[in-house]
Amino acid sequence: MTPGRALSPGRATTSARATTPGRALARRAVAGLVLLTATATATACATGPSLENQGEVTAPPGDSRELTIGSAGFTESDLLAQLYALLLEHAGYSADIISVTNREIYEPALESGQIDVVPEYAATFADWLNAKANGADATPVGSPDLAATMKALRALAAPRGLTVLDPGRAVDQNAFAVAASYAKKHGLKTLSDLGAAKLPVRLAAGDECVQRPYCAPGLRKTYGIDIVAVDPKGVGTTQAKQAVQNGQDQLVLTTTTDATLDQFGLVLLADDKKLQNADYVVPVVNRARAGSDRVRDALGRLNTVLTTADLASMNQQVDSWRRLPEDVARNYLESKKLIPEE
Repeated sequence: MTPGRALSPGRATTSARATTPGRALARRAVAGLVLLTATATATACATGPSLENQGEVTAPPGDSRELTIGSAGFTESDLLAQLYALLLEHAGYSADIISVTNREIYEPALESGQIDVVPEYAATFADWLNAKANGADATPVGSPDLAATMKALRALAAPRGLTVLDPGRAVDQNAFAVAASYAKKHGLKTLSDLGAAKLPVRLAAGDECVQRPYCAPGLRKTYGIDIVAVDPKGVGTTQAKQAVQNGQDQLVLTTTTDATLDQFGLVLLADDKKLQNADYVVPVVNRARAGSDRVRDALGRLNTVLTTADLASMNQQVDSWRRLPEDVARNYLESKKLIPEE
């Protein structure tokens, strides 16, 4: 399971992402992390502080010049945290990064102002906050509809003193891939094509795929794909991709930012009927400390350039090429003219 990516009822996590912590711009000392963890754990046992003190919600947005960005500890989250930190530093802020791999810990810390900014995923975070507010059995509010998902997410975040900034174009959601040779042989470009082909399909995925509505059941219902078995090799793992590469399985569950598919001769099939939830990347900030237009504008600059393909490429540079997340993030922003070259 990917650290930090608590799961909405339909979303599978991926073990393919490395948990390389990277070199933060200014990581806090271990003692500081221990204090944060202890405090946030205590906070998680009760209602968030912003709900206890409605002044946190109605007060004007804050603009602290010393901000702490939280990373969930896996490669993509580290990269996004570095991108945020560099953009904020360019806008005149002091930005530290701290890695807290458990959402049950970092979300209460975000509410309390121990963390000021985190990169999140719209549908997943909406469902997580919904479950926190309304119970684990609450009807999911995340959906493939980005506008509806964002509306629900902001409604859930606001009472907790959190502001959800605008999403960009980058999305990290479940995706399904086949061998390129298999796609060519059967003329497959979309999941609808696979359903229309009426081929028996073994799906390499996690155990939970058997029941999750956006995995095997959704593929059958939405696309008419004949899933004859789920091979429990994990989500986007090397073993799962190899099983599709060698023909043992025909389909593998991965994510849209998986940059290793070419190495296994695999290609994604388009989710043309939009089965998957809108897990667009969104910055979430503590309103009282980082709710200003300056922060919004600084982080919003990323929305004009960052694509899903860009995010996949940066993941590959860290996971496959062993480059440091900070260096990859800096080079990306410099190449897009969002920060000056060093």
